[in-house]
Amino acid sequence: MKTVLNELIDHQSLTKETARHVLLDLASGKYNPAQMSAFMTVYMMRSIKTEELEGFRDAMLELCLPVKLDLPVMDVCGTGGDGKNTFNISTLSAFVVAGAGQPVAKHGNYGVSSVSGSSNVLEYFGYKFSNDVSELKRSLDRANICFMHAPLFHPAMKNVGPIRKELGVKTFFNMLGPMVNPAFPKKQLVGVFNLELARQYAYLYQQTDKEFLILHSLDGFDEISLTSPFKFFFNGGEKLLAPRDLQFDKLSLLDLKGGETVEEAGKLFIQILEGNGTKAQNAVVLANAGMALYCAEQSGSIEDALQKARESLDSGKALNCFKKLIGK
Repeated sequence: MKTVLNELIDHQSLTKETARHVLLDLASGKYNPAQMSAFMTVYMMRSIKTEELEGFRDAMLELCLPVKLDLPVMDVCGTGGDGKNTFNISTLSAFVVAGAGQPVAKHGNYGVSSVSGSSNVLEYFGYKFSNDVSELKRSLDRANICFMHAPLFHPAMKNVGPIRKELGVKTFFNMLGPMVNPAFPKKQLVGVFNLELARQYAYLYQQTDKEFLILHSLDGFDEISLTSPFKFFFNGGEKLLAPRDLQFDKLSLLDLKGGETVEEAGKLFIQILEGNGTKAQNAVVLANAGMALYCAEQSGSIEDALQKARESLDSGKALNCFKKLIGK
C-alpha cells in the first residue's frame, strides 16, 4: 500500500488491474485503518480515472454474493454523495417504476453524506433486510420489487464500512454503488454527482449489454432535480433537457429538502406515496421515474413514460408495491 499511496500522491494513476488488486486486498483486511483512510482520501482530492473505476468495479463484482433473478429487473439508484440532503427521490421513484409494471431490483445502503439513504428509510418502516435469494424472489412476485441492502451482498466490505461512516463524506465507494448491483440487472437508471463521472459511467456501460440511462443535473444533483437543466447519456447517445422539456416547472432547492432525522424522512416518504406530496415533490419523483421507464423500454417517448409514472403514483399502485414489500 505504501508504494500505491506514493504513486497516487505523486499524481500517478492506477492501471485497471492494479486497482482491482488493491480493492481485493482492501476488502480482505490486508491494510490497516490509517492506510485505508489515506487511500480513500486520495479520491476525494482528485478525480478517479476510468481504468481505476473499472478495476474497482470488477473487484467488487468478483467479491459479491450474486443474485440470479428470473424477471427482467432494473435498478433505479443514485451514487449519493451530492451533499444536497434531498428526500429519498430515487427510492420513491423505484416504487413508482415497480407500480408501472417494470420489475425492480433496488440496490441500496445507509446514507453516508445524507440523513437517510434507502436502507435507512426502509428500515424505519420495519423492513427486514435479507440476502436469501428465495426471499428476494418472493418479494418480486409479491410486490414487483425487491431490495438488496448492499452490506449483505458485499460482505468483504465490512472492513471499509466503519471507516466510511467515520469519514462521513463521499468516497469512491459512492461512485461504485450503482455499478455493483449483485443482481446484475440488464436495465439501469443511474444518477451521478458530477458530469465527468456520468461520462465515465456511460463509457463503461457502453461496453456491456445493459439498457442504461446515466443522468446528472447540472447544478450538482445525482438525479433530475428540476432545479436546473440535466444531461443524460443512454444507449442512443446523449441529450440535454430542461424542466420545461418534461412539462414541469423549475423548482428550488427548498422544494426538495429531506428531513433532519430518519423519522422525518420516513414521514415525508409515505406522505408522497399516499398522494399527499406537494406539487414539487410529486414532480421530481415523476421526472426520475419517467426517465427510468423510458430507459427500461428503449422505445416510445419520454412523454408516454412520464404518463405511466404519473398513473402509477396517482392510482396508488406505487403505494401498493411499497406495502406489499414491507408486508403491510
